[in-house]
Amino acid sequence: MKSRTLRGGLSLTELGFGAAQLGNLARETTDAEAAAAVDAAYASGIRYFDTAPHYGLGLSERRLGAALAAHPRDEYVVSTKVGRLIEPNDAWDGAARDDEGFDVPANLRRRYDLSRDGVRRSIDESLERLGLDRIDIAYLHDPDAYGPEAHASAIPALIELRDEGVVGAVGTGMNQSAMPTEFVLRHDIDLVMLAGRYTLLEQGALDDLLPAAAARGVGIVAAGVYNSGLLSRPRPPADARYDYQQAPAEVIARANAIADVCERLGITLPEAALAFALRHPAVVSVVVGMRTAEQVEQTIERFAVEVPDELWSTLAERGLLRDA
Repeated sequence: MKSRTLRGGLSLTELGFGAAQLGNLARETTDAEAAAAVDAAYASGIRYFDTAPHYGLGLSERRLGAALAAHPRDEYVVSTKVGRLIEPNDAWDGAARDDEGFDVPANLRRRYDLSRDGVRRSIDESLERLGLDRIDIAYLHDPDAYGPEAHASAIPALIELRDEGVVGAVGTGMNQSAMPTEFVLRHDIDLVMLAGRYTLLEQGALDDLLPAAAARGVGIVAAGVYNSGLLSRPRPPADARYDYQQAPAEVIARANAIADVCERLGITLPEAALAFALRHPAVVSVVVGMRTAEQVEQTIERFAVEVPDELWSTLAERGLLRDA
């Protein structure tokens, strides 16, 4: 597995393990499935693992930390996120389930806190859940509605933690490119995890974030490269989701047009989706959510496919792709 190095010297494998599913995203994942998925990823050469307190109200961090405990700490990179604190839910009735997409009991709750103290508390609690003595990367998670607080306190708090050596690198993780561009231009951050905005279907980040990141030496971690699953199969189903909701007919038609070109060249849609983001020089890793060992193996097989340059040029000629 090849790696790419950030400006501070930290190296990320080109393929990273997204651990949202370890927090029971959309449906239950067993402890055994979670451990087997991490073990399979490690055996395949993946050394970058991403999680967050948000994922299953801390369940993802606990499972990931337990699975990685068997491996030498200096051999892998872990990123987690700040911005949401996990606290007891005093209103829990003993039966309610989480209402933010994870199949876990609602005995805990999330509370946004972008203050300096909130950021530091979040890191301390993540270290405890992960069972680690340090965090390699800390992202500010989804601060879309908290721009002033992000600029005034959360990002400076992360930079302070980096300067103290508590975390190795800092940045933000978001589903948009405009606000991360502001962070890149106004703060000394190392990374942006960009979900869904630089993919085979959507290249809007070429207008703002990617050129800013390239100019400032900020690495981009591309997540959501399947666009909520739309690009995860050779042909998108009629009920495919895009950007976390039902995909519009014109988006499904565009995906099918891209699939036509892929098939002519002997490539599948998900193989092309995985390969696309790493073509941009600012992108240092592609993180894919994986729930089971079988999904890890399938992802590794897709990632290993050599995608011909003719695919990109043909898609660009047909107006199906903006090339960097």
